[in-house]
Amino acid sequence: MVLLLQNRPSMTAAELAAELEVSERTVTRDALALSEAGVPVFSERGRAGGYRLVGGYRTRLTGLARDEAEALFLSGLPGALRDMGLDDAASAARLKVSAALLPSLADAPGSAARRFHLDAPGWYREPVTPELLPAVAEAVWGDRWMSARYRRRDGEEVERELAPYGLVLKAGVWYVCALAGSAYRTYRVDRFTAVAVGGERFARDPEFDLAAFWAERAAEFARSLLRAEVVLRLTEAGARRLPHVTDRAAAEEALAAADPEEDGRLRAVLRVESEEVAVAQLLSLGPEAEVLAPDSLRARFAAAARGLAELYR
Repeated sequence: MVLLLQNRPSMTAAELAAELEVSERTVTRDALALSEAGVPVFSERGRAGGYRLVGGYRTRLTGLARDEAEALFLSGLPGALRDMGLDDAASAARLKVSAALLPSLADAPGSAARRFHLDAPGWYREPVTPELLPAVAEAVWGDRWMSARYRRRDGEEVERELAPYGLVLKAGVWYVCALAGSAYRTYRVDRFTAVAVGGERFARDPEFDLAAFWAERAAEFARSLLRAEVVLRLTEAGARRLPHVTDRAAAEEALAAADPEEDGRLRAVLRVESEEVAVAQLLSLGPEAEVLAPDSLRARFAAAARGLAELYR
């Protein structure tokens, strides 16, 4: 209540009751208790009345709980905090920090919120919060063993005992990085069909670096998707646009090893996910890219070109 009143000139009993999720009678009783304890809470009756602090009273930043302090560092991720069930802790932490600021800095939180916002999910997809994410987040925060049933890509469900080290939100999809047996692995949270958080804590390896682990696994995953090769002849414009229509790392690798031809075009070998994906990506380059191999992919492009020619004849 004191923190709320420090951040606002005045609040009615109804406003305080709604904010604190208590009754107005409780607000009245607590205001009296604060006054008796030496906190200068002043009440005014009437339509414009309410509670306020007098004499410029301010409390120092005290009582910041561990979950509040940890959540404070994620306060720039409101959607993620809500999904993990940490929005209440973050709200309490922000309130305590705001109350401890000098009056001249009181608008700093709002000023930042008006200027910066992080929207993690990708375009053209409705983000869906995994039902079991709060339970997984609880295990991660508490360094607790987690028993889980996981649905693999082939549909088979397996049982796993996991030491969950960290959560990652990538383009709207949640992943948990966990120690399974003697190896660190990555699991999609939306594929968990059951999760039970144990009471026993695991000993976290202090050398484990979540950001480095994720970067390495993400790079491995991206490379594993590129199972086919395409030989291209590119104009200067095609080479310039190639990293924007296909995997950037694969495009840059192909361009770095490309051989120049007599007419100024480049001959490059590009790694792609599949012929179907290559058609969708490389058609956007139009005549700036010619597929030389494999023959099956060249035939697809020829058929697409005939179809376009017929359509616009």
